[in-house]
Amino acid sequence: MRTSRRDDILETIRMIEEECLDIRTITMGISLMDCADSDIDVSCEKIYRKLMDKAKNLVSVAKDISREYGIPIINQRISVTPISLLESVSGGDCVKYARVLDKAGKELGVNFIGGYSALVQKGMTEGDRKLIASIPQALKETDIVCSSVNIGSTKSGINMDAVKLMGKVVKDCAEYTKENHCFGAAKLVVFCNAVEDNPFMAGAFHGISEPDCVINVGVSGPGVVRNAVREAGKDATMDVVAEVIKKTAFKVTRMGQLVGMEASRRLQVPFGIVDLSLAPTPAVGDSVAQILEEIGLEQCGGPGTTAALAMLNDAVKKGGVMASSNVGGLSGAFIPVSEDAGMIAAAQAGTLTLEKLEAMTAVCSVGLDMIIVPGDTTAETLSAIIADEAAIGMINNKTTACRLIPAIGMEAGDHLVFGGLLGEGPVMPVKKTDASILVNRGGRIPSPIHSLKN
Repeated sequence: MRTSRRDDILETIRMIEEECLDIRTITMGISLMDCADSDIDVSCEKIYRKLMDKAKNLVSVAKDISREYGIPIINQRISVTPISLLESVSGGDCVKYARVLDKAGKELGVNFIGGYSALVQKGMTEGDRKLIASIPQALKETDIVCSSVNIGSTKSGINMDAVKLMGKVVKDCAEYTKENHCFGAAKLVVFCNAVEDNPFMAGAFHGISEPDCVINVGVSGPGVVRNAVREAGKDATMDVVAEVIKKTAFKVTRMGQLVGMEASRRLQVPFGIVDLSLAPTPAVGDSVAQILEEIGLEQCGGPGTTAALAMLNDAVKKGGVMASSNVGGLSGAFIPVSEDAGMIAAAQAGTLTLEKLEAMTAVCSVGLDMIIVPGDTTAETLSAIIADEAAIGMINNKTTACRLIPAIGMEAGDHLVFGGLLGEGPVMPVKKTDASILVNRGGRIPSPIHSLKN
């Protein structure tokens, strides 16, 4: 037993030091429902005070746990109640809410704060409309505020009026921040079937059914999984490879469970979920694409990619569920092109295309993530891409999303650099066929027949 315990500890140390294993984020979700007020300035003051009170020890506790346990905790973040709900009460200039979130987040030392959001899958209130219209200006004026809009769900269908709006909003976010690498668009996610306990940015918000305050943890370990698959050998059958991934995911999730429970105890805040997501970074070896290539692809994007990704995603989820009863969020494999060295290489080679990525999103955890498209891509085309992705989520009863970055002034084959976790990537070609009639129809794509489960 002692030998097994010692071996487990040594294995974890190796995962951390050599395979990029880390706690990607500790995210504190905070409800702002009690901050609503008919006076927007009063509401903003309540928000500031509540954030400063609830999250005052978040960063220091994370650093203490990281130092004491020797586990890298990369980010500390905050998610809040969708701000459109407060705007519906207060009215006024929505951007004031973004400014106070940015101010409080910076003073608290977190790297992102999410929840400048609206949930409009079935329809829009005036508060929703005002918030959506304000997103480009809000993301231009702030540094760490992230925004998301849920435009569809399996139960409600797809709100095509919102889809039309979001194509223009994405384009405007890029235009408003074109002097800063179009960074505004990288902080905006358009969802179908958004979840309420997602700790990962830019799509995190604090769901209305969540507690007043909660701790959610996001764990990531593409390098660990890649190494485990490599050690299994090229002669291992696919079911054996799946079992190896499942066991590896189990070990990674246990670490997340430990950190989450310890953070919960020290902060005296309920523990919510562990999100075991293979979220890549530009670091060498920290790539989901390279896991797929280790499974047997010559390059990510070629034939067999979707099958390999489906197996990977499923095995990760099974391993996580075995390890914790608190698995939630988006747990699975992310495929953000600009944040994954293997994806970048495949896109540059032309092996990985937008159309192949769309197919892959049917079996991964999110969707078209950090996709850089030509700057002259029209708002209608962006809306059509969003609608396609939402349809995959709606029909398959899963979360899908778009984080599209029109690179203003650039064309296919150029290169856009963000730096940090957001990385860099090639501008990917987009078919220039006209979808304006489809997009301008508006209305709602009805929910699928299998949504009727009552």
